Amino acid sequence: MFGPGLLFVVSGPSGAGKDTLVDALRQRMPRLKYSVSATTRAPRPGENEGEHYFFLSRDDFQKRIASNGFLEHREYNGNLYGTPRDFVEHTLTEGYDLFMKPEVNGALAIKAAFPDAVLIFLLPDKFSHLRERLLARRTETNEEIARRLEIAHSEMQYLRNFDYIVINEDRREEEAVNDLEAIVRAERFRIHRYDEDSIRKLEDS
Repeated sequence: MFGPGLLFVVSGPSGAGKDTLVDALRQRMPRLKYSVSATTRAPRPGENEGEHYFFLSRDDFQKRIASNGFLEHREYNGNLYGTPRDFVEHTLTEGYDLFMKPEVNGALAIKAAFPDAVLIFLLPDKFSHLRERLLARRTETNEEIARRLEIAHSEMQYLRNFDYIVINEDRREEEAVNDLEAIVRAERFRIHRYDEDSIRKLEDS
């Protein structure tokens, strides 16, 4: 590949398995970079600052909004989330492919800012599995889980705005990772991603 890196945006309802699948893909493809989002929610057990999220107070988050420090930001289930602008722009300019995992509204905002971004909608094979996965986390109250499921239903209306859909079946996560890897490899070799000089070199070789 020549030129800037590619931006892959994996989104979908909470509980669809975004964290697990993207982590597995990065193990296979270590040159993929991951864009760490910022949030005002409290860390869950096992989450580390700067690795899973940048955990900010609401005041600090609002200051970064005012200074145009986020590529996009939104409120989800009572908490603020945002994509730090500097890291994304620098990583793509350096030629690295970049993955991020925003909520659905955030994914659409990123597409508006970066039209060449590749949007991937991740779903379980059955909607009922979302509740089971959220319950298995044991990190949220029943009221919070119910609210996430309401949001998940509303997010489905945006499915047609995405470029790809990947189904994450229970106990068949490896197949979903295979699908993600296939998308990355296919997108890297699309003709329009090569500049004219590169095409000429291939023609003259």
